[in-house]
Amino acid sequence: MTKKILALKYRPQEFKDLIGQEVMSETITNAIKLDKTPNAYLLTGIRGIGKTTTARLIAKALNCEKNNNTNVICSDGNFCNTCQEIINSNHIDILEMDAASKTGIDDIRELIENSKYSPTSAKYKIFIIDEVHMLSKQAFNGLLKTLEEPPSSLKFILATTEVRKIPVTILSRCQRFDLKRVSINKLCVHLKNISNNEKGNISDEAIQLIARTSEGSVRDAISLLDRALISQFITTDKTITEQDVRKMLGLADKGKVISLLKEVLSGNEKEAIRSLNELISDGLDAKNFLNDVLEVLYLFSRRINLGPIEKDLSISETEIEMVDKYSKNIDIQDISLFWQLTIKTIDDLRIVGNENLTLEMYIMQLTHLKGLNLEKKDIGRSEQDISSRENYSNEKNEEKNIETKLSNGTKSQLKSTNQIKTSPSKNINETNEKSKIKITSFQDLIDLSNKEKEIELKYDLERNVKLVSFKKGKIDISFNEKLNKNFIKNLTEKLLNWTGERWIISLSKNVKAKSIYEKNLENQNNTIKEFKTSKVAKDFESAFPDAELIEIKEEE
Repeated sequence: MTKKILALKYRPQEFKDLIGQEVMSETITNAIKLDKTPNAYLLTGIRGIGKTTTARLIAKALNCEKNNNTNVICSDGNFCNTCQEIINSNHIDILEMDAASKTGIDDIRELIENSKYSPTSAKYKIFIIDEVHMLSKQAFNGLLKTLEEPPSSLKFILATTEVRKIPVTILSRCQRFDLKRVSINKLCVHLKNISNNEKGNISDEAIQLIARTSEGSVRDAISLLDRALISQFITTDKTITEQDVRKMLGLADKGKVISLLKEVLSGNEKEAIRSLNELISDGLDAKNFLNDVLEVLYLFSRRINLGPIEKDLSISETEIEMVDKYSKNIDIQDISLFWQLTIKTIDDLRIVGNENLTLEMYIMQLTHLKGLNLEKKDIGRSEQDISSRENYSNEKNEEKNIETKLSNGTKSQLKSTNQIKTSPSKNINETNEKSKIKITSFQDLIDLSNKEKEIELKYDLERNVKLVSFKKGKIDISFNEKLNKNFIKNLTEKLLNWTGERWIISLSKNVKAKSIYEKNLENQNNTIKEFKTSKVAKDFESAFPDAELIEIKEEE
């Protein structure tokens, strides 16, 4: 037993040993005690969470000899014969089938044939089908009838990591149990107990890192602990630290990742590349590094939106201080861009052969993105300052005009100074030539769009817009689904620039309206239809019977 790997050695043999699945364990055990068990169980969850283990525990609980004989003792370390055979996977009535290797209808036919026979020694014959989502469509259909009405002594236990791939007809015939990811706290306690039992010398920080890396999978966590303890047994006096585990897994120190991002945010490309090369020389795994960057970006956004980060097991106090300090140099817009670029780089790793080259280009792009954003913000602030100065100057000039008018005896015609101030003032751009353009019809608008080389706007006006009414300063339209979503905004801006006046674009529900293109097409079809009845058309058709009239144009 001592030579077994830890994942097998510490495999739960009773429901009370399952960690993080207390509600499911209680539900199943209560149903077995009340003899209200379903025909089929469906166990779902991520890899290494305990699906197959739970299936064997159900099989043991249903067939345990103490159910029929109270004198039989069956507990951890002293199991009855039936339970011990199930543990050893050699019980004749408990069949485990791997659907990944037996996916066809023939395999299911064989299973159904076996289901007709009563159990040999146990109370129930149990079929455990692992990775059941791998079965073919025909195999699923062949299983439907037996799943719905199996013999009284037959139970099915299905396990899968991809429940969405299972047909609804199968799901409706099973009692489903979703095994949850195990929390970091519970995993840390479990790993600590195993480490003590194995007399391993490993720090709490290393255990926490292993628990986080396993992503809620108990088997993954125990396997990683097994790898770490093997290195410690060579030098018994050595304590396994967090840094040892990082080297073993190819993980970057989160503090170093935060420091690297600090250089990126400061625009120090040389220092950022140097920090990256140091991490690569320490045995950095590219995908793990990019996932660490995503985690740090999440911490930055959490700090910006929700305030100071509370202490938890995923980040140390020093790292919290670094996040608080460096998050001041980044905003949500930067985080969104960095996030998208990081995800794209993870995809690029599958294409580019040189991972180090990919990471260096990624850091350069991050620095470049940050620099662009800084320039845009500076330009935006400058434009805002210029605009505010212009507005201030216009207000001053307007106040002078008001004073002049008041002094010329127009005071009696004004209700208040505030009323005058709020009246629309002329914009500087209104003095240009475009402000003199007059648009009196919808066709004028189309022609002006063509003249100003606004091709997209012209196309939408002709083909996607249906005119309901046109008045000076107001256009009432309906449109089809192909219309550009920014059409109304663009048209309003162009009309303001061209005419110097604000136009109202309103939407109508008039379904009978037609676009210019549709009207022209309809007129052309009517013209062709009318021309075909003429003598010229008939003579032409008799002379050229294979010809087809498609268009009529007036001679210029």
